[in-house]
Amino acid sequence: MLGLVLASTANADWALNMPRGITELSAETYDLHMTVFWWCVGIGVVVFGVMIFSLIFHRKSAGARAATFSHSTTAEVIWTTIPVVILLLMAVPTAETMIRLEDSRNPDISIVVTGYQWKWHYKYQDEGVEFYSSLARTSLDARPKQSDIDPFSVDNYLLEVDNPLVVPRGKKVRILLTSNDVIHAWYVPELAIKRDAIPGIVNEIWFRAEESGTFRGQCAELCGKDHGYMPIVVEVVEPDAYQAWVDSRSVDDSRLAAAQK
Repeated sequence: MLGLVLASTANADWALNMPRGITELSAETYDLHMTVFWWCVGIGVVVFGVMIFSLIFHRKSAGARAATFSHSTTAEVIWTTIPVVILLLMAVPTAETMIRLEDSRNPDISIVVTGYQWKWHYKYQDEGVEFYSSLARTSLDARPKQSDIDPFSVDNYLLEVDNPLVVPRGKKVRILLTSNDVIHAWYVPELAIKRDAIPGIVNEIWFRAEESGTFRGQCAELCGKDHGYMPIVVEVVEPDAYQAWVDSRSVDDSRLAAAQK
């Protein structure tokens, strides 16, 4: 088991915190996460500080005597009011971000993403482009136990695909997510997206990437024996490069259709 864990994380970046991401909403999500984290740290410092102070300075051996009152109305009001205020301070910005996360109206591009055991199918609704995205051959060759290939020698082992999802920078991309067999999950940390792909149901998510580059994720639902071999790769390119890619894919698809006839 330890070997599988080490192999699956070969060449991956290790981090203790979630990434800030490359979209405006991923940055907001990160900021909310850190705000809640520091609130929790502050609460922990206060609570454990009072406990430690009490243990040291109000112990019986130091001559402390137990209080005789049964309750304090003032204390009860204080420790009820303060948590309510903290929750409100966290709830308002969180609700605003969650509403924006669900607002997939007026997209520039719509892509239907369908999960299969164990690959993804992408269909660009307006561009007439569609293809399957599967685990790259380099990872497939190194995957068998007796392959004699060191997984650590393979770039992006188990995180590379043959056909990545290509999207333009700065454009609103709507993902229509479903599944053809079992429940999968489309998860790309840098996009702050993790949404289930459920048979018979279409879930909507969206993102607008502000940086070009290649960003990787994986299926995040236990979907069968090859669940760990179902990566996601999103390539964010400049709008001109995206249009050139669409044109090249359209030509290739037309030639394939003609050959099949």
